[in-house]
Amino acid sequence: MPDLDIREIHLLRGPNIWANYPVMEAWVDLGSLKDTGSDEVPGFNERLKSWLPGMIEHRCSVGERGGFFQRLDRGTYPAHILEHVTLELQTMAGHPLGFGKARETCVEGLYKVIVRYLDEVVVQECLRTARELLLAAYTGGEFDVASEVTRLQDVVDNNALGPSTKAIVDAAKERGIPWRRLQEGRSLIQLGQGVKQRRIWTAETDRTGAIAEYIAQDKDLTRTILKQSGVPVPQGRVVTDADDAWEAAGDVGLPVVVKPTDGNHGRGVFIDLSTREQVTESYKQALNEGSGVMVERFIPGVDHRLLVVGSKMIAANRGEPACVVGNGKMNVRDLIESQLNSDPRRGTRDETPWSIINTVDDIDPTMIVDLQKQGHDLTTIPREGERVLVWRFANPSVDVTDEVHPSIREHVVVAAKTAGLDICGIDVVCRDIGRPLEEQGGALVEINASPGLNIHLKPAVGQGRPVGEAIVDMLFPEGEDGRIPVIGITGTHGKTTATKLVAHLLKSTGKFLGVSHSDGLQFGERHAESKQGDRLFGTQGVLLHPWTEIAICETSAESIILEGVGYDRCQIGVVLNVGTEHLGLGYIDTLEQMTKVKRCVVDVVLPGGTAVLNADDPLVAGMAEYSKGSVVFFSRDPGNATLAAHRSSGGRAVWVKDEVIHLAEGETERRLCALDDVSLPVTGHFAFHLESVLAAVATAWVCGVADAAIVEGLRSDD
Repeated sequence: MPDLDIREIHLLRGPNIWANYPVMEAWVDLGSLKDTGSDEVPGFNERLKSWLPGMIEHRCSVGERGGFFQRLDRGTYPAHILEHVTLELQTMAGHPLGFGKARETCVEGLYKVIVRYLDEVVVQECLRTARELLLAAYTGGEFDVASEVTRLQDVVDNNALGPSTKAIVDAAKERGIPWRRLQEGRSLIQLGQGVKQRRIWTAETDRTGAIAEYIAQDKDLTRTILKQSGVPVPQGRVVTDADDAWEAAGDVGLPVVVKPTDGNHGRGVFIDLSTREQVTESYKQALNEGSGVMVERFIPGVDHRLLVVGSKMIAANRGEPACVVGNGKMNVRDLIESQLNSDPRRGTRDETPWSIINTVDDIDPTMIVDLQKQGHDLTTIPREGERVLVWRFANPSVDVTDEVHPSIREHVVVAAKTAGLDICGIDVVCRDIGRPLEEQGGALVEINASPGLNIHLKPAVGQGRPVGEAIVDMLFPEGEDGRIPVIGITGTHGKTTATKLVAHLLKSTGKFLGVSHSDGLQFGERHAESKQGDRLFGTQGVLLHPWTEIAICETSAESIILEGVGYDRCQIGVVLNVGTEHLGLGYIDTLEQMTKVKRCVVDVVLPGGTAVLNADDPLVAGMAEYSKGSVVFFSRDPGNATLAAHRSSGGRAVWVKDEVIHLAEGETERRLCALDDVSLPVTGHFAFHLESVLAAVATAWVCGVADAAIVEGLRSDD
């Protein structure tokens, strides 16, 4: 069998030399395939095109539809093909992304395959599956694409962000709010940084209180406090046994609803019950779904789900009960499969607006009760034309947001506030959502914490609503982006010294500093030992700390090459120098490549931010053109031509002249202090410290630290 060995996989979770978003970089040994073009293997291209016809959309370097297929026909190499197949499998699994590259290394036959991803587990599974597919295509073997795609879709469902969380994250990204998944496979998300961060878990936030969730879970308590707040609710009470349930039914009046006191998702809720037998049997079923049972007056009408975010009703959907029509030949189970479950809008995945109705395993007992009321079960054959209600609690999937009466909007907001929930889904039963509940006998029947958002994002009928945006707007009012100032510092020599000195100089701001460097982590005055302080771990640590007001992060070449930069954007990006010491790491073999590595810190400077660059190092000075913000140059040479040109155009600079540190903005310059005033040795054997000092001075200046405070910091020991 041909070689196609995946040697290593590196997940570059932050900005990197390939892109400013996460990518997977796989090191792949092509082995005996290294010189084999796609046009040299009989049947290879035909097999690949037939298995993955969607790759006709890959434009590749040709720049037009079918471009990649043209490359296949002309002859292209395995690493390039592996890149495209991995991307296509991601698309088929539900993650359509278009960025990828394949680049050779200095080792013969060893290539880097780079692919953008949304989920770390998904992209790795797609890569491994792509390898198996290619091996089958090269050898003429069989490959079951459909079953593999189904498996990959399951991987997506089990690992990727669900639709509710994704909607919130997408809305945050649209507003430029940084985000981070705190645990793989979970929907626990940090939005923002440091002291400005917020957290969500699906449709719950860090301000969704445990008390509020307890209230919402206790259906009888919810009903009681809503009634006291003037919100229309059904009459009812908790019951102790089946006999008490029938007695309660008599008290509230038939027909009634029997349901668990703490159930969810409509399970164990039996409605429109009119006989003692029905109430007794429903009591037993409801008890299996919760810790207690309650009986309520049945409210005639249609189920609606209304979403409240903060102090606003954001979206509303109407439920559509699932029904089948008999043909005199098929039983109810088969009718469900042919008329309902065959609808492409139904499925087991979160993306579908309607759910599959289970007819074999995990059958909802409420469906059985509804069928029995109509004289049916799953095996009976309805007569031709007979309409049979299968499931009352079908997904609310018709958008009616614009139809909701103002008084109902007010009721649901009051209900949410009464329960104490910042986000909730409220179930309302009424005949017409456009009329007041009081005049039609409608009522609020349930409050749900952590409501699903997908029914509002993708209703089966009607307009999707921007519910993710509404939640982000609640968490981050207009004008806020959740960012704190981030200072990224890189270079070959002096990074740690510069990072510590910047932190020392910024103490005068009175801000809580989170600092990460190769000697560990620093939170305010507390030092935490860490061998990964200059890696992604350390950077994420200072951005995670809830008190951090300014983050100062040493960013090593190793971190950038193997993990990506630990922040998506920075206010200040500092580059000290580019040397040869780390060449060879991650197959970065030339100074040109290493320059691109170090430049990542400059690439992510925010508009309005600043790049602090060494004018004495041409490789560093050349990064100025990549800064989206302003540039401050520093130099040990007062005659530096780059410095002079920068000043002539009004730029800021820091340099040494006659053993004195000077600052300038354009042609206006001033003396800061003599080198003798600097406590850190910067002459003789310690001359290399001078770059770190000048960079730190420039950074403090950009941060608004007064000259006197900078001088005091330089003179004092830390």
